Amino acid sequence: MGSEAPSWADQWGTGGFGVDEEDDKLVTKNASSSGGNKITEVKAAASAGFDKAKSAAAVGAQKVKAGTSAGIKWVKKQYQKKGAS
Repeated sequence: MGSEAPSWADQWGTGGFGVDEEDDKLVTKNASSSGGNKITEVKAAASAGFDKAKSAAAVGAQKVKAGTSAGIKWVKKQYQKKGAS
C-alpha cells in the first residue's frame, strides 16, 4: 500500500522554499515594494497623529492663556477693592 503512493518529495519537490531563481526574484520584489509602502503608511499615520497633537496643544495653550488672564484680572480686582476701603 505504501509503495503505490508517491513519496512526499515527489509530491512537493525536494528543493524547498526559494530554490528556484524565479521564486527568489518574486520574494525580493515583494519585500522591497511592500516595505516602501509600509514606511509611507507609517509616516502618513505619524503625520496625522502629530497634526492632532499639535492642534490639541494649541487649544490647550489658548485655554491656559485665557484662564491665566482671567485669574490675574480677578486678583487685580480684589486688590483694588481692598486698597480703596
